[in-house]
Amino acid sequence: MTNDKLHKEFLESVEYVNNYINPLPADLLLKLYAYYRIAHKNFDNPGSTTPLINAFKANALIQAKNQSTDEAMQNYIELVNKEIKNKDLK
Repeated sequence: MTNDKLHKEFLESVEYVNNYINPLPADLLLKLYAYYRIAHKNFDNPGSTTPLINAFKANALIQAKNQSTDEAMQNYIELVNKEIKNKDLK
């Protein structure tokens, strides 16, 4: 996949998630969070005011840390397609 196509699909997937109105499982949200942050090269500490949420977010980032930005974008797209879009079609 070309870099431009990857970026376009990533942005479309992010927009899809941002506009999604049904509740999503916490583990899915954490994976999406980690992929999004890595794709944007944002390695700052999580900014929640709740320590437990920060711990879960930090753990998700640690689990995904060995990915490149392109891999993180691709994983984000695949996760949205598999876990959200495909389930909406059923």
